[in-house]
Amino acid sequence: MNVGIPAVLADQRIVVVDIEGNGRQPPEIIEIAALPVDHDLDPTCLRSWLVRPGEPILPVVTAKVHGISNAQVAGCPAWPEIAGAVEHVLRDRVLVAHNASVEYRVLSRHLPSWHPPLVLDTLRLAKHVWPDIPSYSLHTLIQHRGLDTNGVGQRQPHRAPYDTWCTARLLCALALDSRMSWTALAEVAALPGVATPPAEQQGGLW
Repeated sequence: MNVGIPAVLADQRIVVVDIEGNGRQPPEIIEIAALPVDHDLDPTCLRSWLVRPGEPILPVVTAKVHGISNAQVAGCPAWPEIAGAVEHVLRDRVLVAHNASVEYRVLSRHLPSWHPPLVLDTLRLAKHVWPDIPSYSLHTLIQHRGLDTNGVGQRQPHRAPYDTWCTARLLCALALDSRMSWTALAEVAALPGVATPPAEQQGGLW
C-alpha cells in the first residue's frame, strides 16, 4: 500500500529511521529500520536488520520494551557486517526520526564516517504544530491524528520497522497540518548541532 506524500516533502531525499537498543550504556543497536522517502511512502522500500550486539540485551528491556531477546539475535549479523548496507541507505539523505537526538547520537557512534545533511525531529515538529496535547510519544500522536498505520506486516510498537512506518506517516500528517514551506518546516524540526554529534547522554536506548 503506497501512500502519497505532501508536495512540501517531495524530492527532498528523506530517510525515516528507528532503532532499538540493548539497554546498555553506551547502547548498541539490535534492530534498525530505514525507509527512504522520495515520491511516496512505499512499504516495500523499508529495510530492516536485526543485529547481534557485543553485550547481551538487558532482560528488563526485552520484557518491558521491544520484546527482542538474546535468542532472537544470536544468529544475526554483528554490526560491522551490515554497517555498509545501512550507511548506503542513509547516505546523502535528510534523517528523520521521532526524538531524533537519540537516533542521531547512536548512529553517529556506529557510523563515524556518516554525516547527514540535516536531521529532522518529528517530536519537535509535533510540539510546534499540535501544541498543548497531553503526550508527544509516537503512538499517542498517531492516535491523536487518527492515522492509519497499516502497510507493514509487523504492527508492534517499539519494533523498528513499525515505528519507522509510523514516524513516516506522522511526518506527512505534520507537514499537511502545518502548511509550512520546506524551509520553515526544517527550521522548526531541525536538530541543532548536526555538524558535531552531541556528547553521549545518560539514559539507555531501548
